Amino acid sequence: MKADITGVILAGGQSTRMAGKDKGLVMVNQIPLYRYVLDRLAPQVDTLLLNANRNIDIYRHSGLRVVSDTLPGFPGPLAGMLTGLQAATTQWVAFAPCDVPVFPADLVQRLWDGKRDAPAAFASGGGRDHPAFALLNRALIARLEAFLAQGERKVLLFFNRIGAERVIFPVKPPYFHNLNTPLDVLNWAKT
Repeated sequence: MKADITGVILAGGQSTRMAGKDKGLVMVNQIPLYRYVLDRLAPQVDTLLLNANRNIDIYRHSGLRVVSDTLPGFPGPLAGMLTGLQAATTQWVAFAPCDVPVFPADLVQRLWDGKRDAPAAFASGGGRDHPAFALLNRALIARLEAFLAQGERKVLLFFNRIGAERVIFPVKPPYFHNLNTPLDVLNWAKT
């Protein structure tokens, strides 16, 4: 890659489908879910941050810098992306959600290669988009602020408006599998 890249783990959601538990801290085989993402993303980036809106002190035990949404009320992954872009000191920022323990070990490199001249790129595979796995340029901060100020929250709508590149990944199970509910976690722990 030609640029330094900051990685951001998105762990700032409300986790409504996880019975309100902080998804990143849900234990999977005695390991907090966010640790799987940290271990997978850290080798792919130069610096790593964690976006969280609660349990800040627990997340700080990871040694990562923890940044909370600058917008109130858990407004979704785009707010976490905005916060990550604002906190990063590099021009490019890669994002990964805290609830997907397995994703490609070359995710960031492939997003970088696939972005071409676009200001952003996101992952797609298995016939589905995975927009929380994304690479964005900090030059998008003002456009993202304006988008959120209009009350918009849909990640793919924002990506369409800015001309983000969709990067297709061959999906090998269990890549990109979200753990959204307690049952998902239970089933995952059995594998």
